[in-house]
Amino acid sequence: MMPEDELPLGPEAVALLPMAARVLLDGAVADLEFDYAIPPALDGVGPGSRVSVPLRNRTMTGTVLIVYPAAEAEVTKLKPLLGLLSERVMIPPALMEFGKWVSAYYCAPLESVMRAMLPEAVREEKHSEKRRLFARLLREPSAEESAVLTKKAPKQAEVLVALKAAGEPVAAMAFSGAALKALHHKGWIEITDEPVARDPHEGETFVSSKSLALNGAQHEALVTVLEAVRHPREAKPMLLFGVTGSGKTEVYLQAAQRVLEQGRAVLVLVPEISLTPQTVERFKSRFAEMQEQVAVLHSHLSKGERFDEWHKIQRGKARIVIGARSAIFAPLEDIGLIIVDEEHEGSYKQEQPPRYQARDAAVVRARLEGCAILLGSATPSLESWHNAQRGKYALLKLPERADDAQLPLVRVIDMRTEKKRAGKGSPAILSERLRIAIDQRLTKGEQSILFLNRRGFASSVVCQACGHVVKCPHCEVAMTVHQELGRLVCHVCGFQKLAPKKCPECKDPAILLAGYGTERVEETLRKVFPTARIARVDADSMAQKHKLRDTLHAFKTGKLDLLIGTQMIAKGLHFPNVTLVGILNADMGLHIPDFRAGERTFSLLTQVAGRAGRGELMGEVVVQSFTPHHPAIQFARQHDFEGFSEQELEFRRQCGYPPYGHAVLVTVRSERENLADFALKTLHAKLVKVFPPEILLGEPAPSPLVKSHDQYRFQILARARQAKQITEPLMQCLADLKMPKEVIVTVDVDPVNLG
Repeated sequence: MMPEDELPLGPEAVALLPMAARVLLDGAVADLEFDYAIPPALDGVGPGSRVSVPLRNRTMTGTVLIVYPAAEAEVTKLKPLLGLLSERVMIPPALMEFGKWVSAYYCAPLESVMRAMLPEAVREEKHSEKRRLFARLLREPSAEESAVLTKKAPKQAEVLVALKAAGEPVAAMAFSGAALKALHHKGWIEITDEPVARDPHEGETFVSSKSLALNGAQHEALVTVLEAVRHPREAKPMLLFGVTGSGKTEVYLQAAQRVLEQGRAVLVLVPEISLTPQTVERFKSRFAEMQEQVAVLHSHLSKGERFDEWHKIQRGKARIVIGARSAIFAPLEDIGLIIVDEEHEGSYKQEQPPRYQARDAAVVRARLEGCAILLGSATPSLESWHNAQRGKYALLKLPERADDAQLPLVRVIDMRTEKKRAGKGSPAILSERLRIAIDQRLTKGEQSILFLNRRGFASSVVCQACGHVVKCPHCEVAMTVHQELGRLVCHVCGFQKLAPKKCPECKDPAILLAGYGTERVEETLRKVFPTARIARVDADSMAQKHKLRDTLHAFKTGKLDLLIGTQMIAKGLHFPNVTLVGILNADMGLHIPDFRAGERTFSLLTQVAGRAGRGELMGEVVVQSFTPHHPAIQFARQHDFEGFSEQELEFRRQCGYPPYGHAVLVTVRSERENLADFALKTLHAKLVKVFPPEILLGEPAPSPLVKSHDQYRFQILARARQAKQITEPLMQCLADLKMPKEVIVTVDVDPVNLG
């Protein structure tokens, strides 16, 4: 088949040719694309249309990639499309182009990208809109009729009064069915069956808020953003670097307001679902008159809510879209501004196909959409910071906290001395300094946050006699004790089993619960501070729908004194009455074999510390560490991002790590350890031959997590100036090399985690 630009015909002749469509079929392991003839009756078919097609003896569904004119002889050989699944084009042209870029750059099957753009709830043909009966007043009764009705049928009279007062259709369930039926029969009211949206925030009240006065730095940043909105083709991506509490959100809101006034749309990305409720509240409060035009996309929505929110966007009824990383694929058109909040966050990286980095992908989508893009963070990723330093991005700075608030005082506690005080076999959870600080806040009626990025009660079960550690039978990791469940849980695959009463190896009863998690911290705090109102925020305690939203609301309104949590509470949240933040184990994640370990630790400490002192009261941060002199901890103590980045970038430059190049991680998995090892070594030998000298190719090695979900994992890391220098020969090599069926190969471009 030949697309139009390859046909040796003039435009008039081309216009008379029959049309054909190239369709990507749903659900295939590998991309399956077939050409079909477009029947004259289906004249609405275009790129992005959802269609049903014949394939052998089955009917399949798929997405049209391109439509092109074909010669009569060619099109007669094609089977015709069976029908359109929707009258509207489901994927706008710019989004379709963006999806193809994601597929090519991240070496992901295009069908996996289509699944991201068309969620399961949207693809399900049987899924439909929620409908509800509404009653509407057709004519008002006369005074005489009202008097008779009030006397003989008071319920019918009440319905008429309520409908008149409402002035618009009212849900029929609010009234008596018999009364409605009688009034409808008399011709006084109309009952209609209408679609209603399943609102994820139904029942919530958003109090209208007004724009705040900007300080000089905020105003300067806003002016730059608005100039980029007016001239997006000439503008660079913008990095808004502002210390915690500097008012980045207010800049987002006022920029969004100007974009909306121009009749264009705004896409807002947040890294964590925990940030979505607060971000939604801020936008719905600021744009109270257009709350119905705010759509939300994240994984905690029900299928029905996702269906309604997605279609609200696709039909142009939403002008503000807020969501986690998958929202980058929202079918939003006429975008004026894309905002990526907390752009440094690793959770913007998708760890399953397609393995895209939403922050980087957002920059590309902004270019394709012809709109401005604003990345914001108090601790920018070194990739974005490097781009700003060399002029690829425009750098906007907010060096001071809003309203002249002071950055919190940071104290670093050496836990080696606290460990001696706690005694052998007892984990040092609270230092004496932190215990006193919490007690002082409780006395003053102020609030505290304690951060520990480890859920559960104890991190492992260890035999004191023989040293045996209870590990997951499916993964090479120690199982975590969850006291509330009364079980051991693997945090990799989710496997659970009862905790042993004696060592499985030597049968000695001297079992030790090593380490501690948020469950154990909560238990300790309830014993030390019995009158304090305490809540825990982690993936276990917040499993119920709306539990996170309700807990954060209770804390914000002063119904809680102490909040213990994982990274779900580490960033972006604004609680003016929090004057103390305790970081219980600052070393966690610092000493792992990953070149980003220091950057992650610095960022996390700075972000968590930034939750303190955001109101009128001075904040204090207590950092507990066994390696208190580590540069990441000391730079975070001084709130010195630029000093940290200078040192870290020099290390990256010397080693050729990002941002001074791109990395591609190739992982080979198999249930047979020897087979996975052999397959990777075979691939490595071929890559050595085809890769040019400028590509730095690492040696085959076991992954840091060598076994996961019953599969052994081996990996190699390749580095080069451009990703395509690696991916083009790599994908060709993988196509030529026939791997055994038991072997799975994954390619991760610009990996965030090396495990």
